[in-house]
Amino acid sequence: MEVAAKKESNNLVIFLIGELDEYTAPYTRSAIDKALDGYKSADIIFDLSGLTFMDSTGIGVLISKYKQLKGADSRLYVRKPSKSIDKIFNMAGLYSIMPKIS
Repeated sequence: MEVAAKKESNNLVIFLIGELDEYTAPYTRSAIDKALDGYKSADIIFDLSGLTFMDSTGIGVLISKYKQLKGADSRLYVRKPSKSIDKIFNMAGLYSIMPKIS
């Protein structure tokens, strides 16, 4: 699992690359926290174009980040999910709290 971040306009984009599961979740949480540390933005975007697999633990990681950001008055979006990740988001109802953007 790889996590990278960069600023795009006034947004922070966090790229999730690889598999997000019970084995990579601790590292992923830590890497996302590091990317968010000290960053003040209304919008955080998770770019999922490189995410190849996600299980229920991965869903939990994203939901915990949503709760954390909601408390900081930030908005969380996802973009470019693969078909399989898009299906998971639809089935779990995640787009209701993390809208998909282009």
